[in-house]
Amino acid sequence: MGLTPVHFFSHGSTMMLGEESESADYWKKCGDEALARNIKGVVIMGAHWDCLGDRIELSTNPNPGKSPVAYVNPEKYVNYELNPDLETTDRCIEMLAKEGFNVGGNPKFDWIHDVYLILIRMFPNGCPPTTLISANARYDPHFHMKMGATLRPLRKENYLIIGTGGAVHNLYRNRWAPMLRFRDNFAMETPPEDWAMEFRQAVEDVITKTSGVQLRRAMTRLMKHPRFRDAHATDDHFMAALFVAGAAGDVEDENTPAVLGAESWELTNMCNSQFTLGQWSREIAV
Repeated sequence: MGLTPVHFFSHGSTMMLGEESESADYWKKCGDEALARNIKGVVIMGAHWDCLGDRIELSTNPNPGKSPVAYVNPEKYVNYELNPDLETTDRCIEMLAKEGFNVGGNPKFDWIHDVYLILIRMFPNGCPPTTLISANARYDPHFHMKMGATLRPLRKENYLIIGTGGAVHNLYRNRWAPMLRFRDNFAMETPPEDWAMEFRQAVEDVITKTSGVQLRRAMTRLMKHPRFRDAHATDDHFMAALFVAGAAGDVEDENTPAVLGAESWELTNMCNSQFTLGQWSREIAV
């Protein structure tokens, strides 16, 4: 068994749960490939849960609820049963604590759409055992990269590591009218603005044209890109990308291929790029 791939997914708006798209098809494809290899579980960081100070937490709620979402028929998600992997969660806490992180469990946290949207789309017939990790509200890129690097060994044990955030995600500069008036999140009355196109391209270039430790350096530098603040009014949706770079940017990952598997533009200026770093071995579980 080789290293499992790592995914950086842009979850987009809540309507990505209810509307069909190229991204949704790719999420399902990635889920099918993971199930075909009998993954032990999913380890995932989202964008909507962060902790203050230097704290990070992992969900230890054995029966988490789901935060409700707007513009989506509840039938799309209310009956989907989440599957917290408490054993792996405890192990991840130990791994992170050993590396000096101020980490602990949160037994009351209910899961948010940034995470369960992806799980439902990837695994519509049942949620695999899942470990959910918070971000940290200081939004230090090196901190989150170290989190990914700490948990990287789980890739050798057939765990699937996912970061769900956004390639271009600035809610203040989206065009909301078509979604609010007509429930059309994919309407494009005008092309995306130049800042969105430029940063989207920078993200693709970093992920698909670098690897190993160079990937980690390049990903952190993106937060100094002249268009970063246009593309991300807040840093929260980019931390998952740093987490992924940590999990997929070791010396051992040098020359590992990465692909832009799908992309969906929403609200004119929000770019939902879907990346996979690494690839499955050819063996299929039977």
